[in-house]
Amino acid sequence: MEIDWRPFELRPDTPRGGRELSEIFPPERLPAMREHMRRFSASFGIDPPLEQVSHLPNTRRALAIAEHARDEGKLDAFRNAAMHAHWRAQEDLEKDEVLRRCAEKAGLDPDKALTAADDPVFQRRVDDHTREGQRKGVTGIPSFFIGPYFVVGCQPYEVLEAAVLRAGGKPRAAPGGND
Repeated sequence: MEIDWRPFELRPDTPRGGRELSEIFPPERLPAMREHMRRFSASFGIDPPLEQVSHLPNTRRALAIAEHARDEGKLDAFRNAAMHAHWRAQEDLEKDEVLRRCAEKAGLDPDKALTAADDPVFQRRVDDHTREGQRKGVTGIPSFFIGPYFVVGCQPYEVLEAAVLRAGGKPRAAPGGND
């Protein structure tokens, strides 16, 4: 089965400069959300566990750079650098210096990447993918389309594996196996 990562603005109404989570969710709910993030990420063996960010950035420009990275064959590298910057380093993905550093880590020309951030061609791609996701019912990220099955949100490996097997995928051999 082929895996294809697509950009999706979950909250396209997020203004430049972002917004605080307390503007979106009741403030009394935030401690439980933070604890859930820590426990859930720890259950995947992430050490130290991820911390819930308190500020939601507008990721539109980062997603446009990701589309540029796709064209350059460096999508995975850029996506990994951006995810690390946001979730691990708690850096603001709206800042040019953060985007520049992510581009460099991905092997992209940072000046071209920053130009791509505001390029109407890449911005339109982000819009097109967002509309496609909305039409297909995406309400959370990540979302997975696996054959006829749809899985929303970060899920344990077993949930995704079950959907792949139901869709006709073949199980991977165990590490060290003979398959």
